[in-house]
Amino acid sequence: MAAFRTFLRSGHAPTLGAAFLYFAFSCCIWVLNGALAPFISEAYQLTAAQKGLMLSIPIMAGALMRFPLGVLSQYIGRKNATLVEMALIAVAMGYGFFMVKGYDDLLAMGVLLGIAGASFGVALSLGSGWYPPKYKGLAMGLVGAGNVGTAVSVLVAPPLAQWLGWQTVYAVAGAAILVPMLVMIVFAKEPPDVDSHAGLRSHMACLFEKDGWAFSLIYAVTFGGFIGLITFLPTYYYDQFGVSKVQAGQLTMLAAFMGAAVRVMGGWISDRWGGVNTLTVVLVAVTVTLLLVGLAGGSLVATTLLLIACFAALGAGNGALFQLVPLRWPAATAVAGSMIGEVGALGGGLVPNLMGLSKQYAGTYFWGFAIFAALSLLMLGVMRLMQIRWTRTWAERGGRARAPAADSHGAAARAPSHGRAYEAR
Repeated sequence: MAAFRTFLRSGHAPTLGAAFLYFAFSCCIWVLNGALAPFISEAYQLTAAQKGLMLSIPIMAGALMRFPLGVLSQYIGRKNATLVEMALIAVAMGYGFFMVKGYDDLLAMGVLLGIAGASFGVALSLGSGWYPPKYKGLAMGLVGAGNVGTAVSVLVAPPLAQWLGWQTVYAVAGAAILVPMLVMIVFAKEPPDVDSHAGLRSHMACLFEKDGWAFSLIYAVTFGGFIGLITFLPTYYYDQFGVSKVQAGQLTMLAAFMGAAVRVMGGWISDRWGGVNTLTVVLVAVTVTLLLVGLAGGSLVATTLLLIACFAALGAGNGALFQLVPLRWPAATAVAGSMIGEVGALGGGLVPNLMGLSKQYAGTYFWGFAIFAALSLLMLGVMRLMQIRWTRTWAERGGRARAPAADSHGAAARAPSHGRAYEAR
């Protein structure tokens, strides 16, 4: 506890708290169509493929909007960028309440929900900006735990929809976003680390290296699987097991909360055991549990327990991957992490589409789970192949941080960054 108080005093705790709340509310709204999917599909009699497309659009739109929001934050400041985004979210919720009348409107609403999904990079940068390098990982982990908002969404939205009507939930969300806006205005302060800002060239540079693509694709499995499954599971529970719409949300919440809670632990374990070792276990666990979920379609209990285990692995994988990012790009962690998060989040859009197409054309959800499990196994092979070079250049065996070498005067010599192309100019 004393160590945690030392950590809090080393930065600006009110800004950290405001960033967490902002990210949690954003995640809650980002997956709102997923939480409401059983109500929406019943209202418009959607096919399985239509459901999949509807649920994938907010994920992909959110991923694509991360970069523009990050650029905006460099011009007007991170705090102001969050306020602009939350104001746009409130407007988007007004569109959902007043304007959604059919399936095409739902697709447009999915794009608008993507505004909330753009919050990741700015939230982490704002929350960690006041903290010294030795505490930035913990600060980012605590803000990142705001993805627990996804669990809140699937727990709270269905009862509200049953009570008030599903479109009214958009209005409630639009009013609720005023809470983190007020907290941000009153308590948050713009961090002083302005020199960490980077331009378009620095952001895009990550995509021109094999390691950047490897990290992004692994993240497409871990975080993409996390957000994609959360969005789809209320529909899966409702269609596959015939539970009530509220129960579907409650069952999804169990898995979502596990994934959010274990994220910080994944980073902590990786610091001690190594990110590559941790991700190896994670990707094996994801592969096995997803295949078993596909085969356990007749058992609600087995499916729920397997999904909880799968989400624990996905959450740990998200933390483990971002333990490796500062080792690979020590001079440009925020820049590389932002692009990896952006590209990786696009993987989440695959999940609802795979599930919907599998159900519509094969009559079962199994092939959706199986294909994503195969992608997890493929990424395991890619990582194990590439880690041979990683452990020769910038990491210890297993993906642990290298101890700084001592120079001839006994001082710690600075290790090569392997990421100079990403330094902000």
